[in-house]
Amino acid sequence: MSSVNKKEIEKFSRMATEWWDPNGKFKPLHKFNPIRIRYIKENIIQNFKLKAKKRPLQKINILDIGCGGGLLSEPMTRLGASVTGIDASDKNINIAKLHAKKNKLSIKYLCSSPEKLKIKKKFDVILNMEIIEHVEDINFFIRSCSKLLKKNGLMFVATLNKTLKSYVFAIIGAEYILRWLPIGTHEWEKFVTPEDLKSILLKNNLKLDKLDGMNFNIIKDEWSVSTDTSVNYIAKFIKV
Repeated sequence: MSSVNKKEIEKFSRMATEWWDPNGKFKPLHKFNPIRIRYIKENIIQNFKLKAKKRPLQKINILDIGCGGGLLSEPMTRLGASVTGIDASDKNINIAKLHAKKNKLSIKYLCSSPEKLKIKKKFDVILNMEIIEHVEDINFFIRSCSKLLKKNGLMFVATLNKTLKSYVFAIIGAEYILRWLPIGTHEWEKFVTPEDLKSILLKNNLKLDKLDGMNFNIIKDEWSVSTDTSVNYIAKFIKV
């Protein structure tokens, strides 16, 4: 079996050169990045009882799945973590490697999917950010990810809820009206409700610890964490 959806990989491979352009096709992700970095950092510090210093994530091993051009891998490395980034797109990995080298950052980038990752160590933290709505089989994907996580380790999942509101905002609004994203970036059928996500992860020894909404304020032009999970949401799971 494979968790890789070839059509999705081809789609993101075509945009690979734009990963680090804050005004390019990944502009929404650049705006989204600060809030998810802060969310991940604060929850790791709290969970592992780390000191909130300049590089608080030292000694934490992170696996960034579907890392793209490294938009999360690089900040996590700067925060002190030892990061491995994987992506099924060779073009994405090449862009990520080039950018990390340019910025003198030591990140292990591999062109792989979780089920094909040939690595002996298990990780303290796994990031599945904006990736599960693009995989071929969520159950198989999560099962493969769970095998790579240490007991009591954390898995962060950020995705889109399967609601009428998410269809209106994330597809009609963001893709067709505002043109924030290329048309076809998302498929509503692949969105997952928090209840379904919780059920899938529980079957794979991952217990929900925290669930929050992520909302965009169009007036302030910024993202914030909220209780509204009707469109974007982020969840923290613990391996049991």
